[in-house]
Parts: sequence; structure tokens; C-alpha cells
Amino acid sequence: MSTPYENATSGVAARDEITKLLRRFGCSSIGFLDDYDKHEVLLVFEHRGRKMKLRASAKGWAALYLKDHPYNYRHKGSEQQHREKALAQGQVAINSILRDWVKGQIMAVECGMLSFHDVFLPFMLTHDGRTVSERADQLGLLTAAGAEA
Repeated sequence: MSTPYENATSGVAARDEITKLLRRFGCSSIGFLDDYDKHEVLLVFEHRGRKMKLRASAKGWAALYLKDHPYNYRHKGSEQQHREKALAQGQVAINSILRDWVKGQIMAVECGMLSFHDVFLPFMLTHDGRTVSERADQLGLLTAAGAEA
């Protein structure tokens, strides 16, 4: 079985397209940060004075890949090498996933399906530098009644 984005080859091309999409949408101060220890990509940008921060983890993609392609004796290398290869590909894949997500969200705003705030509110930075989503989690605003956080 094929895992989506397992054949993605260039995070650079995906990032270039994200930058073009966001610039066309009126964004400024666009940047990417790779955290190789956490296996994450951070996308930050500003739209009309509002700062945004999106964090994408390669670990989730790698877990999906490993579920679809579990290690067995036919693989070259050790099981650890198989996991490391999945994480490395996840680091590339999440750039393509981000590109497709950004493209879809911008299209939803441009065609009037959703407002800018509907799409990007969770990723807007509050006065203390955390996203609205992180702040809501901290305050327990979205915890279901009777559910534990």
C-alpha cells in the first residue's frame, strides 16, 4: 500500500510554492524553520499585521508510513534505520502536505467559503507569543464536559 507523499522529493519546491501562494495572498515576513531534533517544520508568516505560526510534525507521517510499511527481514538495514528513513522522508513529506493545506485554505478564503479568521484563527499569535490554539488548550476552553485534558 502506498502512503500519501511517500514519493515527495523536494521540500524546497513545496516551500517555494507556499511562499508564492502566501505572497499572492498578501502575506509578508514568511519563514520556515526546521527542528531536526523534534522532527518538525515551523511555518511563520504575517498577514495584515497578524502573525501566524503553524507547526507540522514529521512523526505523525512517519507513524503512518511505518503502519503501512512495517519493518521485516526483507528491508535493507536494521529496524532503527527503517524508522530513521521514515522520519527523514516525513521531514520532506510535511512540506508538501503544508503546501497542499495552505493552497486549500487560501482557496476557501478566496472563494468566500470560509473567512480568513475561520481558517487561520488557531494559528494566530497572542500577545505572549503562543497561538490561539495553545492558549485555548492552556485555559481548558475546548475541553469537553466530563472529559480529561
